[in-house]
Amino acid sequence: MAIPIVYNLRSVRARWVSAVVAVLGIAGTVGVFVAMLSMARGFKATLVSSGSAQNALVVRAGATAEMMGAVPLDQVKVIQDAPGIARDASGPLVSPEVVVVAPFPLIRTGTDANVQIRGVSDKALQVRNTVKIIEGRFFQSGVAELVVGHNATRSYRGLQMGNSVKFGGGTWHIVGVFDAGGSAFDSEVWCDARVLNQIYKRPDNIFQSVTVHLASPDALVPFKDALLADPRMTVDVSREIEYYEKQSRALTTLITVLGTAVAAVMGIGAVFGALNTMYSAVAERGREIATMRALGFGATSVVVSFVIEAIFIAALGGAVGCIAVLPLNGLTTGAMNLQTFSHLAFAFKITPPLLLWGIIFAVLMGVIGGLPPAIRAARRPVAATLRAL
Repeated sequence: MAIPIVYNLRSVRARWVSAVVAVLGIAGTVGVFVAMLSMARGFKATLVSSGSAQNALVVRAGATAEMMGAVPLDQVKVIQDAPGIARDASGPLVSPEVVVVAPFPLIRTGTDANVQIRGVSDKALQVRNTVKIIEGRFFQSGVAELVVGHNATRSYRGLQMGNSVKFGGGTWHIVGVFDAGGSAFDSEVWCDARVLNQIYKRPDNIFQSVTVHLASPDALVPFKDALLADPRMTVDVSREIEYYEKQSRALTTLITVLGTAVAAVMGIGAVFGALNTMYSAVAERGREIATMRALGFGATSVVVSFVIEAIFIAALGGAVGCIAVLPLNGLTTGAMNLQTFSHLAFAFKITPPLLLWGIIFAVLMGVIGGLPPAIRAARRPVAATLRAL
């Protein structure tokens, strides 16, 4: 015979002070857990959205990131003639690119952060057709001009439309602002690749990567096979979206591990809070428990009743914690990309599955905190308890 759940609800209401303490402890733990995971999800979503299923990225064989790549001009010409590449009236949609980082002060703190400067070709907007100029114009080839991602204009001092900035030994003029749909490109600054090589005194015939717009997503296979089979080529080819997914793994894993560790430590404290609440309930309800046992409620019913009560308190705390972090959704923050050592702006991404994990985590803490007191309540001798009371 089961003990009515209404009994547990009345018990929580009667002991609301200790219940509130337990709820707040669990809410804080769940809030931290969800916030950290939403940060990891937001970082990953920002990087992955930078890639396109219809773009391929070509880097030097063995390079784990663009900055480690080196693709000479003669190999770029081979890439331009490979099968599967989309073409327009001006030729193949291929953008040889170079990447450097330059320090700029953050508007919020005034401290320097590395901004990724991407040297691209004049076909960059056709290759990455989700990137749109929203203010000003695109840079002119052969001129020291910049177009800036709209997140970069809001994050760094000096990177606003019409300004002139100095880095790499050159003076650059900002002539446009682009929107890349919330991807990592929104935190970048773009310029002419050859001008960037000249100002940084790099060989003008060496690029770090080549981004290719394919005729269709399925064209990756013949494109890749042709390049890897060519003895002149020493490159790796990947779908752009897969490349950026790999780039997100290091920091995403770090944030997830640290967030889980912090939540676990806080969870121990929350479990002790639940234990204290439930042990206090057992001590105060000795007569009630003994009376229910005498009326025929078994030990199992008592255990289940107390665990349900603990789960109710924990779930309530989990819900409060989830609601408390909802305002973070969409809030922009920044972190260093461990692959490129550049600062990346991204938004917290709180999703329904993530909130569900927060509730599950809370319920788990409730079970751990409620089971030992429940077992103790069930083991109390009925006759001795009634005589003592």
